Amino acid sequence: MNSILNYFLLIIALTIITSCASTKLKPKNLLNENLSQFSNVYEYGSAKYVDGELVLESTKNWFFVTKKSYKDFVLTAEVMLPDVKEYSNSGILFRGQLQQGPKGTVAIGYQAEVDPSDRKWSGGFYDQGRRKWLHPLHKTRSNPDEKFIKNFIPKWTDEMANAYKHLEWNRYRIECRGNEIKIFVNDVLTTHVLDSTDSQGVIGLQHHGSKKLIETGKTDNLIRFRNVYITELN
Repeated sequence: MNSILNYFLLIIALTIITSCASTKLKPKNLLNENLSQFSNVYEYGSAKYVDGELVLESTKNWFFVTKKSYKDFVLTAEVMLPDVKEYSNSGILFRGQLQQGPKGTVAIGYQAEVDPSDRKWSGGFYDQGRRKWLHPLHKTRSNPDEKFIKNFIPKWTDEMANAYKHLEWNRYRIECRGNEIKIFVNDVLTTHVLDSTDSQGVIGLQHHGSKKLIETGKTDNLIRFRNVYITELN
């Protein structure tokens, strides 16, 4: 009798554990119609939710950031940049920090680059507001320090350079586990590093700014995101 009871108790315990684990690891959609999970800490950018997409515009470099801080996670998102002649650039800030500066609140921290330029560094690892380019290394704008522990793939290959497809939806995946960071662009691993600067922080979606918006009050330089999901690992 006791063995049967123990068996059923074991089944119940395993069911509870499995249920908790599956709930904990379930991807969470960060986008909804009222954008309730985000906060605009800047004065010069705006975000709209249109037909399931997040549409961003800004006059200057700007991040639309989550209210919640995240530690270890897998983040997936799709991004599309516009067909414009003026400079257009974006990125995904993660484990970001909000700081008060002379001109108000600014977001700094790790960034997965979305770079449609001839340089082709989409999926590169940039440290916004601090050390700048960490992978690949820039001739003048790279300042790695002792917290940048290791780069597993220091060479920027042709496969990495061509992973991003301009004027198409591009799928990014960012994985953070402790000090290990991976960035994928369309399933191509573009960044794999160990860095101990930040263990947690906000997620931020970037618009780098539009001169046309400054000059005319209107712009077709719109950055679009969709299917933004995060799976917390702890």
